Amino acid sequence: MTTLAATPLDVAAYAPYGDVLAAGRGSGRPANQGTSRKFEHLTRLENRRGSAAKLHASVFRATPREAVAFELALLERHPASAQAFIPMNATRYLAIVALGASEPDPATARAFVVPGAAGITYHPGVWHHPIVALDGETDFVCLVWEAGGADDCEELPLPAGRWKVTF
Repeated sequence: MTTLAATPLDVAAYAPYGDVLAAGRGSGRPANQGTSRKFEHLTRLENRRGSAAKLHASVFRATPREAVAFELALLERHPASAQAFIPMNATRYLAIVALGASEPDPATARAFVVPGAAGITYHPGVWHHPIVALDGETDFVCLVWEAGGADDCEELPLPAGRWKVTF
């Protein structure tokens, strides 16, 4: 069994899988008549299908995991689109990711504890577990390019006893 011990989110460690969306990355620039600082170009919401796909926004309401460990039942990926999750009311949540062409490579699998003040993206083709809320019911804005077909999202059921996450 592959056991992933969740570690605090680190921008450099997360970079192969996606980007971190958070204020404070870079110096920012003044905006809104000096009442704000704008931290920009934090990610590229990549669409590899051109005009066939449209950028969709949705909200996911995630029920928290209360156990300190759980087995993964599936991983998914969006082969032609980046996907962004922006928490609306989180204290912290898990991002579980892996690289791999036709299936996830356990050697690249990681689990990150993400602070509630940060959003994340998954690069196109990155395997990931559905978002995992911690500490309470959490709403997330999700942005993803979709064309409405089966190739928008690939799901891979995992055999029992293959992957486990601890946090």
